[in-house]
Amino acid sequence: MSRLQLALNVSDLDEAIRFYSRYFDAEPAKVKPGYANFAIDDPPLKLVLMEGGDPGTINHLGVEVFSTAEVTAKAAHLVAKGLATAVEDETTCCYAVQDKVWVDGPDGTSWETYVVLADAETADGAGCCSTSATGATRCC
Repeated sequence: MSRLQLALNVSDLDEAIRFYSRYFDAEPAKVKPGYANFAIDDPPLKLVLMEGGDPGTINHLGVEVFSTAEVTAKAAHLVAKGLATAVEDETTCCYAVQDKVWVDGPDGTSWETYVVLADAETADGAGCCSTSATGATRCC
């Protein structure tokens, strides 16, 4: 099983948390400075709120999976289909240690397939907010 990830840029994190808590009738799974996420069961969604950027826009999209094997299989699938990928193993991003593979859509929208390995005390590491396989800037 997996769930779609939608990462949004927001101007006011507290206001966004209040709105999405009411909208999805759920509380955030994680809240850190400038960052929050919701792990929603119905519909299966990982909603990520990132304070800053261009408010009201999509930061990036993704699919959260639940094992490194699923990330590895997705990376192999993307390469077999001829898509440029960027693989990150045990990278710290968005207050979590993750294995992930990135690919950019035709208009530069970044997509990640990732698994959370552990919580982290910091927002980012070398793999967060970097340049993708196709040269686009992406942030986790």
